[in-house]
Amino acid sequence: MDSLSAAAEATYIPLQFSQTGVVICDRSNWGLISVRGEDRQRYLHNQSTNDFQQLKSGRGCETVFVTSTARTIDLATAYVTDESILLLVSPCQTTSLLTWLDRFIFPLDRVELKDISADYDLFTIMGAKSNDLLAKLGVDALKQDSKYYHQLAEIGGITLRIAVGTDLAIPGYNLIVPHSAAAQIWSVITAAGATPLGQKNWESWRIQQGRPLPGKELTEDYNPLEAGLWHTISFNKGCYIGQETIARLNTYKGVKQRLWGLKLNKLVDTGIKVELEAKKVGKVTSCINSLEGIFALAYVKTTAGEADTVVQVAGEDTPLLNLPFITHKYYQPEN
Repeated sequence: MDSLSAAAEATYIPLQFSQTGVVICDRSNWGLISVRGEDRQRYLHNQSTNDFQQLKSGRGCETVFVTSTARTIDLATAYVTDESILLLVSPCQTTSLLTWLDRFIFPLDRVELKDISADYDLFTIMGAKSNDLLAKLGVDALKQDSKYYHQLAEIGGITLRIAVGTDLAIPGYNLIVPHSAAAQIWSVITAAGATPLGQKNWESWRIQQGRPLPGKELTEDYNPLEAGLWHTISFNKGCYIGQETIARLNTYKGVKQRLWGLKLNKLVDTGIKVELEAKKVGKVTSCINSLEGIFALAYVKTTAGEADTVVQVAGEDTPLLNLPFITHKYYQPEN
């Protein structure tokens, strides 16, 4: 795939293009884990933040794996099939997450974990014209009102799994493609009109959207509420690793820092401090220079203010920006 997707790196596509067109991004550097066995749903239900017990085959969710003190390990997308649950995990996280998950499989648990990343490639098609592209390829639009819905489909004579959602707040689909057919599928989709999106481009879109990434916004310094991943957490399920801490933070409104977007006038190093009235209130975790401008993500103390609060980075004023992928609203149980 490297030779086919390399051309995408030479061209920058602005995020605004997703409102009128469609792109395809090769995300085969992300990992894919298969979880099998009769206890697979119960097991993942107990090891991560979302509710797996209510998921039927063909459905899915985003979920966060956290430590016992609710520090983030990874944000994963899960797809439930008849035979297994597929976990789409962040780049360079597969081995460490498998090792961590294996610690919680006990002798009587009927659960099998397997890294199947080498067997499949992941392509993401994104943009307002995604459904038009699928129609051109002979695939009926999936249930767009049901995020994470997925099914097997055929494109160019190849059977693959197609899922609603892009792992960003942009309409589109994830395609899990047999590795042996990846080059063929890429060619068919680009020939149908999808514009290739390079890895640096994806990183720019990720930062503008606010999707946190391990090693940057997802580390042992932060919990999923601080990262704004409220949509990945079930507050109605039973115990799971880190549940006590997360429930307490919500109940007592104890989130001490939050993830925000920034638009800067110059590129800065990650780790540089964010200031308010000459006092440090946070730090930058990601920053990228693109043709659209310089964008960054930063954790900022909750006491510093809300969206549009003007802070200082590298001596320059910039407001805190809301981001479409995340939210900072506390969970309120329905009466």
